[in-house]
Amino acid sequence: MRIGARGKLFLVTLALLFASVAASEIYLLPTIEHDLTDRIREDLYVRLQLVAERAATYAQSAAGPPDWDSLAHRLGDLSQARVTFVQADGRVVGDSEVLAKDLGALENHRGRPEVAAAFDGQMTDNIRYSATTKRRMLYAATEVPGDLGMVARISLPLAWVDRAKADTRAVLLGGALVALLAAALLASIAAVVLSRGLRDLTSIARRMAGGELEARSRLESPDEIGELGRTLDHLAANLSRSVRELRDDRDLLGRILESMREGVLVMDGEHRILLANPSLREMLLLDSEVAGRSTIEVIRNAELQSTVEKALVASEPLVGEIEVAGIKPRRLLVHASRLSGEPRALVLVLFDVTEMRRLETVRRDFVANVSHELRTPVASVRSAAETLRMAIENEPKAAIQFIDIIERNARRLGELINDLLDLSRIEAKEYRLKAERSDLRLLSEKTVATFAERASSRNIGLGVEIPVDFSPAMVDTGAFDRILSNLVDNALKYCPERSSVQVSARESGTKLQILVSDNGPGIDAKHLPRLFERFYRADNGRSRDMGGTGLGLSIVKHLVEAMGGEVSVESTPGQGSTFAFTLPRFDP
Repeated sequence: MRIGARGKLFLVTLALLFASVAASEIYLLPTIEHDLTDRIREDLYVRLQLVAERAATYAQSAAGPPDWDSLAHRLGDLSQARVTFVQADGRVVGDSEVLAKDLGALENHRGRPEVAAAFDGQMTDNIRYSATTKRRMLYAATEVPGDLGMVARISLPLAWVDRAKADTRAVLLGGALVALLAAALLASIAAVVLSRGLRDLTSIARRMAGGELEARSRLESPDEIGELGRTLDHLAANLSRSVRELRDDRDLLGRILESMREGVLVMDGEHRILLANPSLREMLLLDSEVAGRSTIEVIRNAELQSTVEKALVASEPLVGEIEVAGIKPRRLLVHASRLSGEPRALVLVLFDVTEMRRLETVRRDFVANVSHELRTPVASVRSAAETLRMAIENEPKAAIQFIDIIERNARRLGELINDLLDLSRIEAKEYRLKAERSDLRLLSEKTVATFAERASSRNIGLGVEIPVDFSPAMVDTGAFDRILSNLVDNALKYCPERSSVQVSARESGTKLQILVSDNGPGIDAKHLPRLFERFYRADNGRSRDMGGTGLGLSIVKHLVEAMGGEVSVESTPGQGSTFAFTLPRFDP
Protein backbone atom coordinates (compact mmCIF):
# COMPACT_ATOMS: atom_id res chain seq x y z
CA MET A 1 0.00 0.00 0.00
CA ARG A 2 1.39 3.38 -1.01
CA ILE A 3 1.38 6.06 1.72
CA GLY A 4 1.69 9.77 0.93
CA ALA A 5 3.70 12.39 2.79
CA ARG A 6 0.77 13.41 4.96
CA GLY A 7 0.10 9.79 5.84
CA LYS A 8 3.72 9.12 6.77
CA LEU A 9 3.89 12.15 9.05
CA PHE A 10 0.63 11.20 10.64
CA LEU A 11 1.74 7.61 11.27
CA VAL A 12 5.00 8.72 12.92
CA THR A 13 3.12 11.08 15.23
CA LEU A 14 0.57 8.39 15.96
CA ALA A 15 3.34 5.96 16.94
CA LEU A 16 4.90 8.50 19.32
CA LEU A 17 1.56 9.24 20.93
CA PHE A 18 0.84 5.54 21.30
CA ALA A 19 4.24 4.98 22.98
CA SER A 20 3.56 7.87 25.37
CA VAL A 21 0.13 6.59 26.33
CA ALA A 22 1.51 3.06 26.77
CA ALA A 23 4.33 4.33 29.01
CA SER A 24 1.84 6.26 31.11
CA GLU A 25 -0.35 3.19 31.43
CA ILE A 26 2.60 1.02 32.46
CA TYR A 27 4.39 3.42 34.84
CA LEU A 28 2.30 6.47 35.76
CA LEU A 29 -1.02 4.86 36.67
CA PRO A 30 0.49 2.18 38.98
CA THR A 31 2.55 4.90 40.69
CA ILE A 32 -0.56 7.02 41.24
CA GLU A 33 -2.42 4.03 42.60
CA HIS A 34 0.47 3.17 44.96
CA ASP A 35 0.74 6.71 46.33
CA LEU A 36 -2.98 7.07 46.88
CA THR A 37 -3.19 3.69 48.56
CA ASP A 38 -0.34 4.60 50.93
CA ARG A 39 -2.17 7.78 51.98
CA ILE A 40 -5.38 5.82 52.59
CA ARG A 41 -3.42 3.23 54.57
CA GLU A 42 -1.90 5.90 56.88
CA ASP A 43 -5.31 7.42 57.48
CA LEU A 44 -6.81 3.98 58.04
CA TYR A 45 -4.28 3.12 60.76
CA VAL A 46 -5.09 6.35 62.60
CA ARG A 47 -8.80 5.56 62.51
CA LEU A 48 -8.13 1.97 63.57
CA GLN A 49 -6.19 3.08 66.71
CA LEU A 50 -9.01 5.42 67.68
CA VAL A 51 -11.63 2.69 67.18
CA ALA A 52 -9.61 0.20 69.27
CA GLU A 53 -9.18 2.72 72.12
CA ARG A 54 -12.89 3.59 72.11
CA ALA A 55 -13.78 -0.10 72.14
CA ALA A 56 -11.53 -0.76 75.17
CA THR A 57 -13.01 2.21 77.07
CA TYR A 58 -16.55 1.04 76.24
CA ALA A 59 -15.84 -2.50 77.49
CA GLN A 60 -14.49 -1.22 80.82
CA SER A 61 -17.38 1.18 81.42
CA ALA A 62 -20.22 -1.14 80.37
CA ALA A 63 -22.49 -2.24 83.25
CA GLY A 64 -23.40 -5.51 81.59
CA PRO A 65 -22.28 -7.53 78.55
CA PRO A 66 -21.07 -5.12 75.87
CA ASP A 67 -23.28 -4.61 72.79
CA TRP A 68 -20.53 -4.80 70.18
CA ASP A 69 -22.86 -4.48 67.21
CA SER A 70 -24.30 -1.14 68.44
CA LEU A 71 -20.77 0.06 69.14
CA ALA A 72 -19.68 -0.98 65.63
CA HIS A 73 -22.47 1.07 64.08
CA ARG A 74 -21.69 4.18 66.21
CA LEU A 75 -17.96 4.00 65.54
CA GLY A 76 -18.61 3.33 61.84
CA ASP A 77 -20.56 6.58 61.61
CA LEU A 78 -17.85 8.51 63.49
CA SER A 79 -14.92 7.08 61.53
CA GLN A 80 -16.80 7.04 58.19
CA ALA A 81 -15.50 3.52 57.58
CA ARG A 82 -16.68 -0.04 58.01
CA VAL A 83 -15.99 -1.23 61.59
CA THR A 84 -16.01 -4.93 62.49
CA PHE A 85 -15.42 -6.66 65.88
CA VAL A 86 -14.19 -10.28 65.79
CA GLN A 87 -13.85 -12.58 68.79
CA ALA A 88 -10.94 -14.98 69.30
CA ASP A 89 -12.93 -17.86 67.79
CA GLY A 90 -13.41 -15.86 64.56
CA ARG A 91 -17.07 -15.08 65.15
CA VAL A 92 -18.20 -11.59 64.12
CA VAL A 93 -20.05 -9.90 66.98
CA GLY A 94 -20.44 -6.48 65.43
CA ASP A 95 -20.33 -4.96 61.95
CA SER A 96 -21.35 -1.43 60.97
CA GLU A 97 -22.70 -2.56 57.58
CA VAL A 98 -24.51 -5.73 58.71
CA LEU A 99 -27.68 -5.91 60.81
CA ALA A 100 -27.47 -7.68 64.19
CA LYS A 101 -29.85 -10.40 63.05
CA ASP A 102 -27.64 -11.20 60.04
CA LEU A 103 -24.35 -11.51 61.97
CA GLY A 104 -24.81 -15.23 62.42
CA ALA A 105 -24.85 -15.73 58.63
CA LEU A 106 -21.37 -14.21 58.19
CA GLU A 107 -18.39 -16.44 57.57
CA ASN A 108 -15.83 -17.11 60.27
CA HIS A 109 -13.22 -14.32 60.08
CA ARG A 110 -10.42 -16.10 61.94
CA GLY A 111 -8.75 -16.91 58.64
CA ARG A 112 -8.75 -13.38 57.29
CA PRO A 113 -5.10 -12.29 56.90
CA GLU A 114 -5.42 -9.02 58.83
CA VAL A 115 -7.49 -10.65 61.60
CA ALA A 116 -5.09 -13.57 62.04
CA ALA A 117 -2.12 -11.16 62.24
CA ALA A 118 -3.93 -9.00 64.85
CA PHE A 119 -4.50 -12.00 67.11
CA ASP A 120 -0.76 -12.67 66.79
CA GLY A 121 -0.03 -9.14 68.00
CA GLN A 122 0.69 -7.59 64.62
CA MET A 123 -1.16 -4.72 62.95
CA THR A 124 -1.29 -5.21 59.18
CA ASP A 125 -3.54 -4.49 56.21
CA ASN A 126 -4.90 -6.31 53.18
CA ILE A 127 -6.59 -5.32 49.88
CA ARG A 128 -9.28 -7.63 48.48
CA TYR A 129 -12.81 -7.75 47.13
CA SER A 130 -15.58 -7.82 49.73
CA ALA A 131 -18.41 -10.26 49.07
CA THR A 132 -20.55 -8.35 51.59
CA THR A 133 -20.16 -4.82 50.20
CA LYS A 134 -19.46 -5.91 46.58
CA ARG A 135 -16.46 -3.51 46.38
CA ARG A 136 -12.68 -3.59 46.48
CA MET A 137 -11.67 -2.73 50.06
CA LEU A 138 -8.52 -1.92 52.13
CA TYR A 139 -8.68 -3.81 55.44
CA ALA A 140 -6.59 -3.17 58.63
CA ALA A 141 -7.02 -4.90 62.06
CA THR A 142 -5.54 -4.64 65.58
CA GLU A 143 -6.23 -6.23 68.94
CA VAL A 144 -8.48 -4.28 71.31
CA PRO A 145 -6.45 -3.26 74.44
CA GLY A 146 -7.17 -5.26 77.56
CA ASP A 147 -7.93 -8.92 78.08
CA LEU A 148 -11.02 -8.93 75.94
CA GLY A 149 -9.73 -11.39 73.30
CA MET A 150 -11.24 -9.11 70.70
CA VAL A 151 -9.95 -7.73 67.41
CA ALA A 152 -11.16 -4.48 65.88
CA ARG A 153 -11.07 -4.27 62.10
CA ILE A 154 -11.67 -1.23 59.95
CA SER A 155 -11.97 -1.02 56.14
CA LEU A 156 -12.31 1.66 53.49
CA PRO A 157 -13.43 1.26 49.87
CA LEU A 158 -10.84 1.97 47.14
CA ALA A 159 -13.46 3.18 44.67
CA TRP A 160 -12.15 6.75 44.59
CA VAL A 161 -8.66 5.37 43.85
CA ASP A 162 -10.17 3.62 40.82
CA ARG A 163 -11.93 6.86 39.88
CA ALA A 164 -8.65 8.78 40.15
CA LYS A 165 -7.02 6.24 37.83
CA ALA A 166 -9.91 6.48 35.39
CA ASP A 167 -9.78 10.29 35.42
CA THR A 168 -6.04 10.23 34.84
CA ARG A 169 -6.47 7.77 31.97
CA ALA A 170 -9.19 9.98 30.44
CA VAL A 171 -6.90 13.02 30.67
CA LEU A 172 -4.10 11.10 28.98
CA LEU A 173 -6.38 9.84 26.20
CA GLY A 174 -7.88 13.31 25.71
CA GLY A 175 -4.43 14.82 25.44
CA ALA A 176 -3.45 12.09 23.00
CA LEU A 177 -6.53 12.81 20.90
CA VAL A 178 -5.77 16.54 20.84
CA ALA A 179 -2.19 15.78 19.90
CA LEU A 180 -3.44 13.41 17.20
CA LEU A 181 -5.65 16.10 15.70
CA ALA A 182 -2.79 18.58 15.83
CA ALA A 183 -0.55 16.01 14.13
CA ALA A 184 -3.10 15.49 11.39
CA LEU A 185 -3.35 19.26 10.88
CA LEU A 186 0.42 19.69 10.74
CA ALA A 187 0.77 16.73 8.40
CA SER A 188 -1.84 18.23 6.09
CA ILE A 189 -0.09 21.61 6.07
CA ALA A 190 3.24 19.92 5.35
CA ALA A 191 1.75 17.82 2.57
CA VAL A 192 0.16 20.92 0.98
CA VAL A 193 3.46 22.78 1.09
CA LEU A 194 5.50 19.86 -0.22
CA SER A 195 3.17 18.51 -2.90
CA ARG A 196 0.59 21.12 -3.87
CA GLY A 197 0.89 20.38 -7.57
CA LEU A 198 0.71 16.62 -7.09
CA ARG A 199 -2.34 17.02 -4.87
CA ASP A 200 -4.10 19.00 -7.58
CA LEU A 201 -3.28 16.32 -10.13
CA THR A 202 -4.48 13.62 -7.76
CA SER A 203 -7.77 15.46 -7.28
CA ILE A 204 -8.22 15.82 -11.04
CA ALA A 205 -7.41 12.12 -11.53
CA ARG A 206 -9.98 11.13 -8.89
CA ARG A 207 -12.64 13.25 -10.55
CA MET A 208 -11.85 11.60 -13.87
CA ALA A 209 -11.99 8.17 -12.26
CA GLY A 210 -15.37 9.12 -10.80
CA GLY A 211 -16.75 9.82 -14.26
CA GLU A 212 -16.10 13.58 -14.53
CA LEU A 213 -14.09 13.29 -17.74
CA GLU A 214 -14.41 17.00 -18.52
CA ALA A 215 -12.12 17.90 -15.59
CA ARG A 216 -8.71 19.36 -16.63
CA SER A 217 -5.62 20.33 -14.64
CA ARG A 218 -4.52 23.11 -17.08
CA LEU A 219 -1.05 23.27 -15.52
CA GLU A 220 1.37 25.50 -17.44
CA SER A 221 4.54 25.00 -15.39
CA PRO A 222 7.54 23.72 -17.40
CA ASP A 223 8.60 21.15 -14.78
CA GLU A 224 7.75 17.45 -14.58
CA ILE A 225 4.48 18.13 -12.73
CA GLY A 226 3.33 20.44 -15.52
CA GLU A 227 4.26 17.82 -18.14
CA LEU A 228 2.32 15.19 -16.16
CA GLY A 229 -0.71 17.50 -15.99
CA ARG A 230 -0.70 18.14 -19.75
CA THR A 231 -0.39 14.40 -20.45
CA LEU A 232 -3.29 13.72 -18.09
CA ASP A 233 -5.44 16.34 -19.87
CA HIS A 234 -4.69 14.74 -23.25
CA LEU A 235 -5.54 11.30 -21.88
CA ALA A 236 -8.81 12.60 -20.43
CA ALA A 237 -9.81 14.17 -23.76
CA ASN A 238 -9.25 10.90 -25.63
CA LEU A 239 -11.02 8.90 -22.95
CA SER A 240 -13.96 11.31 -22.90
CA ARG A 241 -14.41 10.98 -26.63
CA SER A 242 -14.25 7.17 -26.47
CA VAL A 243 -16.69 6.99 -23.57
CA ARG A 244 -19.12 9.33 -25.36
CA GLU A 245 -19.05 7.12 -28.44
CA LEU A 246 -19.54 3.99 -26.34
CA ARG A 247 -22.39 5.62 -24.40
CA ASP A 248 -24.11 6.63 -27.64
CA ASP A 249 -23.77 3.08 -28.96
CA ARG A 250 -25.04 1.66 -25.66
CA ASP A 251 -28.02 4.03 -25.56
CA LEU A 252 -28.91 3.21 -29.14
CA LEU A 253 -28.68 -0.52 -28.41
CA GLY A 254 -30.75 -0.04 -25.23
CA ARG A 255 -33.48 1.86 -27.10
CA ILE A 256 -33.54 -0.81 -29.79
CA LEU A 257 -33.85 -3.59 -27.19
CA GLU A 258 -36.54 -1.72 -25.27
CA SER A 259 -38.60 -1.09 -28.39
CA MET A 260 -38.39 -4.71 -29.57
CA ARG A 261 -41.47 -6.82 -29.04
CA GLU A 262 -39.25 -9.89 -29.12
CA GLY A 263 -37.52 -11.00 -25.93
CA VAL A 264 -33.71 -10.95 -26.01
CA LEU A 265 -31.60 -12.94 -23.53
CA VAL A 266 -27.79 -12.96 -23.52
CA MET A 267 -25.95 -15.36 -21.21
CA ASP A 268 -22.26 -15.97 -20.63
CA GLY A 269 -20.35 -19.26 -20.65
CA GLU A 270 -21.44 -20.06 -17.09
CA HIS A 271 -25.12 -19.52 -17.93
CA ARG A 272 -25.31 -16.22 -16.05
CA ILE A 273 -27.61 -13.56 -17.50
CA LEU A 274 -25.75 -10.66 -19.08
CA LEU A 275 -28.74 -8.90 -20.65
CA ALA A 276 -32.51 -9.29 -20.64
CA ASN A 277 -34.71 -6.71 -22.36
CA PRO A 278 -38.13 -5.60 -21.00
CA SER A 279 -40.07 -7.76 -23.46
CA LEU A 280 -38.30 -10.88 -22.18
CA ARG A 281 -38.98 -9.96 -18.56
CA GLU A 282 -42.63 -9.44 -19.42
CA MET A 283 -42.86 -12.73 -21.31
CA LEU A 284 -41.31 -14.77 -18.51
CA LEU A 285 -42.63 -12.61 -15.61
CA LEU A 286 -39.10 -11.86 -14.33
CA ASP A 287 -37.91 -9.27 -11.84
CA SER A 288 -36.07 -6.22 -13.14
CA GLU A 289 -32.84 -7.24 -11.33
CA VAL A 290 -31.83 -10.42 -13.16
CA ALA A 291 -28.39 -9.48 -14.54
CA GLY A 292 -25.62 -11.62 -13.08
CA ARG A 293 -27.96 -14.36 -11.85
CA SER A 294 -28.02 -17.92 -13.16
CA THR A 295 -30.61 -18.73 -15.81
CA ILE A 296 -31.58 -21.89 -13.91
CA GLU A 297 -32.27 -19.77 -10.82
CA VAL A 298 -34.29 -17.11 -12.67
CA ILE A 299 -36.02 -19.09 -15.45
CA ARG A 300 -37.38 -22.38 -14.15
CA ASN A 301 -38.41 -23.90 -17.46
CA ALA A 302 -37.15 -27.34 -18.41
CA GLU A 303 -37.92 -26.86 -22.12
CA LEU A 304 -35.87 -23.64 -22.29
CA GLN A 305 -32.95 -25.23 -20.44
CA SER A 306 -33.08 -28.18 -22.87
CA THR A 307 -33.02 -25.74 -25.81
CA VAL A 308 -29.99 -23.98 -24.32
CA GLU A 309 -28.09 -27.26 -23.88
CA LYS A 310 -28.84 -28.30 -27.46
CA ALA A 311 -27.76 -24.89 -28.81
CA LEU A 312 -24.39 -25.18 -27.03
CA VAL A 313 -23.46 -28.31 -29.00
CA ALA A 314 -25.20 -27.43 -32.27
CA SER A 315 -23.14 -26.12 -35.16
CA GLU A 316 -26.01 -24.01 -36.47
CA PRO A 317 -28.54 -21.73 -34.75
CA LEU A 318 -31.30 -23.71 -33.10
CA VAL A 319 -35.02 -22.98 -33.30
CA GLY A 320 -37.49 -24.45 -30.83
CA GLU A 321 -40.83 -23.74 -29.24
CA ILE A 322 -41.56 -23.78 -25.51
CA GLU A 323 -44.60 -23.33 -23.32
CA VAL A 324 -44.47 -21.06 -20.27
CA ALA A 325 -46.98 -21.78 -17.51
CA GLY A 326 -48.04 -19.46 -14.71
CA ILE A 327 -50.44 -16.56 -14.37
CA LYS A 328 -50.19 -15.79 -18.07
CA PRO A 329 -49.48 -19.00 -20.05
CA ARG A 330 -47.66 -18.39 -23.32
CA ARG A 331 -46.17 -20.17 -26.31
CA LEU A 332 -42.73 -18.85 -27.20
CA LEU A 333 -40.63 -19.47 -30.29
CA VAL A 334 -36.94 -19.59 -29.28
CA HIS A 335 -34.07 -18.79 -31.64
CA ALA A 336 -30.78 -19.67 -29.94
CA SER A 337 -27.28 -19.16 -31.33
CA ARG A 338 -23.79 -19.04 -29.90
CA LEU A 339 -22.20 -15.66 -29.30
CA SER A 340 -19.25 -15.04 -31.59
CA GLY A 341 -15.89 -15.01 -29.79
CA GLU A 342 -17.34 -16.17 -26.46
CA PRO A 343 -17.21 -19.93 -25.80
CA ARG A 344 -20.48 -21.35 -24.45
CA ALA A 345 -22.07 -17.89 -24.50
CA LEU A 346 -25.51 -17.73 -26.12
CA VAL A 347 -27.95 -15.21 -27.54
CA LEU A 348 -31.62 -16.18 -27.32
CA VAL A 349 -34.40 -14.35 -29.13
CA LEU A 350 -37.92 -15.28 -28.00
CA PHE A 351 -41.02 -14.55 -30.06
CA ASP A 352 -44.45 -14.63 -28.43
CA VAL A 353 -46.53 -16.83 -30.71
CA THR A 354 -49.36 -17.40 -28.22
CA GLU A 355 -51.88 -15.35 -30.18
CA MET A 356 -50.68 -16.82 -33.46
CA ARG A 357 -51.14 -20.36 -32.18
CA ARG A 358 -54.52 -19.43 -30.71
CA LEU A 359 -55.64 -17.96 -34.01
CA GLU A 360 -54.40 -21.06 -35.82
CA THR A 361 -56.45 -23.18 -33.44
CA VAL A 362 -59.45 -20.90 -33.86
CA ARG A 363 -59.07 -21.03 -37.61
CA ARG A 364 -58.85 -24.83 -37.60
CA ASP A 365 -61.83 -25.11 -35.30
CA PHE A 366 -63.74 -22.55 -37.34
CA VAL A 367 -63.06 -24.32 -40.62
CA ALA A 368 -63.97 -27.66 -39.06
CA ASN A 369 -67.17 -26.27 -37.53
CA VAL A 370 -68.23 -24.41 -40.65
CA SER A 371 -67.53 -27.49 -42.77
CA HIS A 372 -69.54 -29.60 -40.38
CA GLU A 373 -72.41 -27.12 -40.27
CA LEU A 374 -72.49 -26.73 -44.06
CA ARG A 375 -72.13 -30.41 -44.76
CA THR A 376 -75.54 -31.35 -43.30
CA PRO A 377 -77.76 -28.90 -45.25
CA VAL A 378 -75.72 -29.37 -48.43
CA ALA A 379 -76.05 -33.15 -48.12
CA SER A 380 -79.77 -32.76 -47.48
CA VAL A 381 -80.15 -30.50 -50.54
CA ARG A 382 -78.19 -32.92 -52.77
CA SER A 383 -80.10 -35.92 -51.48
CA ALA A 384 -83.46 -34.18 -51.92
CA ALA A 385 -82.51 -32.98 -55.42
CA GLU A 386 -81.45 -36.47 -56.51
CA THR A 387 -84.62 -38.00 -55.11
CA LEU A 388 -86.71 -35.19 -56.62
CA ARG A 389 -85.30 -35.99 -60.09
CA MET A 390 -86.53 -39.57 -59.79
CA ALA A 391 -89.88 -38.78 -58.16
CA ILE A 392 -90.98 -35.71 -60.12
CA GLU A 393 -92.61 -37.78 -62.89
CA ASN A 394 -93.83 -40.82 -60.95
CA GLU A 395 -94.86 -39.27 -57.60
CA PRO A 396 -95.69 -35.55 -57.96
CA LYS A 397 -97.04 -35.33 -54.41
CA ALA A 398 -93.85 -36.69 -52.88
CA ALA A 399 -91.86 -34.23 -54.99
CA ILE A 400 -93.45 -31.36 -53.07
CA GLN A 401 -91.96 -32.72 -49.82
CA PHE A 402 -88.47 -32.81 -51.32
CA ILE A 403 -88.88 -29.25 -52.59
CA ASP A 404 -89.76 -28.23 -49.00
CA ILE A 405 -86.59 -29.98 -47.79
CA ILE A 406 -84.49 -28.12 -50.36
CA GLU A 407 -86.14 -24.79 -49.46
CA ARG A 408 -85.73 -25.34 -45.69
CA ASN A 409 -82.04 -26.26 -45.98
CA ALA A 410 -81.38 -23.43 -48.42
CA ARG A 411 -82.92 -21.05 -45.89
CA ARG A 412 -80.72 -22.52 -43.17
CA LEU A 413 -77.64 -22.09 -45.37
CA GLY A 414 -78.58 -18.46 -45.96
CA GLU A 415 -79.02 -17.83 -42.22
CA LEU A 416 -75.70 -19.50 -41.47
CA ILE A 417 -73.89 -17.44 -44.09
CA ASN A 418 -75.50 -14.22 -42.83
CA ASP A 419 -74.56 -15.02 -39.22
CA LEU A 420 -71.00 -15.82 -40.28
CA LEU A 421 -70.74 -12.52 -42.16
CA ASP A 422 -72.15 -10.57 -39.20
CA LEU A 423 -69.84 -12.32 -36.74
CA SER A 424 -66.86 -11.67 -39.00
CA ARG A 425 -67.75 -7.98 -39.26
CA ILE A 426 -68.16 -7.69 -35.48
CA GLU A 427 -64.82 -9.38 -34.74
CA ALA A 428 -63.06 -7.28 -37.39
CA LYS A 429 -64.45 -4.09 -35.79
CA GLU A 430 -66.30 -3.29 -39.04
CA TYR A 431 -69.71 -3.38 -37.37
CA ARG A 432 -70.18 0.27 -36.53
CA LEU A 433 -72.18 0.94 -33.37
CA LYS A 434 -73.87 4.25 -32.68
CA ALA A 435 -74.66 4.53 -28.98
CA GLU A 436 -77.45 6.92 -28.00
CA ARG A 437 -79.75 7.57 -25.07
CA SER A 438 -82.47 4.94 -25.17
CA ASP A 439 -85.47 3.82 -23.13
CA LEU A 440 -84.86 0.12 -22.45
CA ARG A 441 -88.52 -0.54 -21.70
CA LEU A 442 -89.72 0.79 -25.07
CA LEU A 443 -86.92 -1.00 -26.98
CA SER A 444 -87.68 -4.29 -25.21
CA GLU A 445 -91.42 -4.06 -25.82
CA LYS A 446 -90.79 -3.34 -29.51
CA THR A 447 -88.53 -6.39 -29.89
CA VAL A 448 -90.75 -8.72 -27.85
CA ALA A 449 -93.81 -7.70 -29.88
CA THR A 450 -92.34 -9.42 -32.97
CA PHE A 451 -92.46 -12.75 -31.09
CA ALA A 452 -95.97 -12.33 -29.65
CA GLU A 453 -97.79 -14.41 -32.31
CA ARG A 454 -95.21 -17.20 -32.13
CA ALA A 455 -95.42 -17.36 -28.35
CA SER A 456 -99.24 -17.30 -28.44
CA SER A 457 -99.37 -20.19 -30.92
CA ARG A 458 -97.51 -22.37 -28.39
CA ASN A 459 -99.35 -21.07 -25.29
CA ILE A 460 -96.11 -19.53 -23.95
CA GLY A 461 -96.42 -16.44 -21.76
CA LEU A 462 -94.15 -13.64 -23.05
CA GLY A 463 -93.90 -10.24 -21.43
CA VAL A 464 -91.73 -7.29 -20.40
CA GLU A 465 -91.40 -6.34 -16.73
CA ILE A 466 -89.37 -3.12 -16.80
CA PRO A 467 -90.54 -0.10 -14.76
CA VAL A 468 -91.69 2.96 -16.69
CA ASP A 469 -89.19 5.18 -14.83
CA PHE A 470 -86.23 2.80 -15.32
CA SER A 471 -82.89 4.57 -15.97
CA PRO A 472 -82.05 5.22 -19.64
CA ALA A 473 -79.02 3.52 -21.20
CA MET A 474 -76.44 4.32 -23.88
CA VAL A 475 -76.99 1.63 -26.55
CA ASP A 476 -77.06 1.03 -30.25
CA THR A 477 -80.73 0.31 -30.91
CA GLY A 478 -80.01 -2.07 -33.79
CA ALA A 479 -77.49 -4.07 -31.76
CA PHE A 480 -79.86 -4.15 -28.76
CA ASP A 481 -82.66 -5.50 -30.95
CA ARG A 482 -80.34 -8.19 -32.34
CA ILE A 483 -79.18 -9.22 -28.85
CA LEU A 484 -82.64 -9.36 -27.30
CA SER A 485 -84.11 -11.10 -30.38
CA ASN A 486 -81.54 -13.89 -30.21
CA LEU A 487 -82.11 -14.44 -26.48
CA VAL A 488 -85.92 -14.40 -26.74
CA ASP A 489 -85.79 -16.62 -29.84
CA ASN A 490 -83.65 -19.18 -28.00
CA ALA A 491 -86.01 -19.13 -25.01
CA LEU A 492 -89.07 -19.74 -27.24
CA LYS A 493 -87.28 -22.53 -29.11
CA TYR A 494 -86.46 -24.59 -26.03
CA CYS A 495 -89.42 -23.80 -23.75
CA PRO A 496 -92.32 -26.29 -23.80
CA GLU A 497 -95.95 -25.25 -24.16
CA ARG A 498 -97.66 -23.45 -21.25
CA SER A 499 -94.30 -22.08 -20.00
CA SER A 500 -93.31 -18.41 -19.69
CA VAL A 501 -90.55 -16.07 -20.87
CA GLN A 502 -90.00 -12.73 -19.14
CA VAL A 503 -87.75 -9.77 -20.00
CA SER A 504 -86.78 -7.67 -16.97
CA ALA A 505 -84.14 -5.15 -15.95
CA ARG A 506 -82.31 -4.04 -12.82
CA GLU A 507 -79.49 -1.75 -11.78
CA SER A 508 -76.08 -3.38 -11.27
CA GLY A 509 -73.61 -0.86 -9.81
CA THR A 510 -72.73 1.66 -12.50
CA LYS A 511 -74.38 -0.48 -15.22
CA LEU A 512 -77.88 -1.57 -16.17
CA GLN A 513 -78.65 -5.28 -16.50
CA ILE A 514 -81.24 -6.82 -18.86
CA LEU A 515 -82.46 -10.33 -18.01
CA VAL A 516 -84.30 -12.86 -20.19
CA SER A 517 -85.73 -15.57 -17.91
CA ASP A 518 -87.70 -18.71 -18.69
CA ASN A 519 -88.99 -21.74 -16.78
CA GLY A 520 -88.03 -24.21 -19.47
CA PRO A 521 -85.91 -27.38 -19.23
CA GLY A 522 -82.74 -25.51 -18.21
CA ILE A 523 -79.14 -26.24 -19.18
CA ASP A 524 -76.73 -28.65 -17.55
CA ALA A 525 -73.90 -26.91 -15.62
CA LYS A 526 -71.17 -28.53 -17.72
CA HIS A 527 -72.36 -26.65 -20.82
CA LEU A 528 -72.52 -23.16 -19.27
CA PRO A 529 -68.80 -22.16 -19.60
CA ARG A 530 -68.84 -22.84 -23.38
CA LEU A 531 -72.32 -21.72 -24.19
CA PHE A 532 -71.21 -18.51 -25.95
CA GLU A 533 -68.64 -20.22 -28.20
CA ARG A 534 -69.26 -20.38 -31.92
CA PHE A 535 -71.18 -23.48 -33.07
CA TYR A 536 -71.41 -24.83 -29.52
CA ARG A 537 -74.71 -26.56 -28.80
CA ALA A 538 -75.84 -28.12 -25.55
CA ASP A 539 -78.13 -30.43 -27.61
CA ASN A 540 -76.83 -30.76 -31.18
CA GLY A 541 -79.69 -32.78 -32.63
CA ARG A 542 -82.46 -30.66 -31.16
CA SER A 543 -80.75 -27.38 -32.11
CA ARG A 544 -80.43 -28.37 -35.74
CA ASP A 545 -84.01 -29.59 -35.86
CA MET A 546 -85.12 -26.16 -34.67
CA GLY A 547 -83.09 -24.42 -37.35
CA GLY A 548 -80.36 -22.91 -35.14
CA THR A 549 -77.00 -21.99 -36.65
CA GLY A 550 -75.00 -22.21 -33.40
CA LEU A 551 -73.82 -18.61 -33.81
CA GLY A 552 -76.58 -16.64 -32.10
CA LEU A 553 -75.12 -16.57 -28.58
CA SER A 554 -71.65 -15.86 -29.94
CA ILE A 555 -73.06 -12.83 -31.78
CA VAL A 556 -74.81 -11.77 -28.57
CA LYS A 557 -71.53 -11.94 -26.62
CA HIS A 558 -69.57 -9.91 -29.19
CA LEU A 559 -72.27 -7.23 -29.54
CA VAL A 560 -72.59 -6.81 -25.75
CA GLU A 561 -68.82 -6.50 -25.33
CA ALA A 562 -68.69 -4.00 -28.21
CA MET A 563 -71.10 -1.79 -26.22
CA GLY A 564 -68.95 -2.08 -23.09
CA GLY A 565 -71.01 -4.70 -21.28
CA GLU A 566 -70.79 -8.31 -20.16
CA VAL A 567 -73.00 -11.33 -20.77
CA SER A 568 -73.72 -14.20 -18.37
CA VAL A 569 -76.06 -17.14 -17.86
CA GLU A 570 -77.51 -18.95 -14.88
CA SER A 571 -79.45 -22.17 -15.23
CA THR A 572 -80.67 -25.13 -13.23
CA PRO A 573 -81.88 -28.24 -15.09
CA GLY A 574 -85.65 -28.55 -14.79
CA GLN A 575 -86.10 -25.03 -13.38
CA GLY A 576 -85.31 -22.78 -16.33
CA SER A 577 -82.55 -20.40 -17.42
CA THR A 578 -81.71 -16.70 -17.09
CA PHE A 579 -79.55 -14.95 -19.66
CA ALA A 580 -78.31 -11.51 -18.59
CA PHE A 581 -76.25 -8.75 -20.16
CA THR A 582 -75.14 -5.34 -18.92
CA LEU A 583 -75.21 -1.97 -20.66
CA PRO A 584 -73.70 1.40 -19.75
CA ARG A 585 -76.00 3.80 -17.96
CA PHE A 586 -76.78 7.12 -19.66
CA ASP A 587 -74.73 9.84 -17.92
CA PRO A 588 -76.09 13.30 -18.86
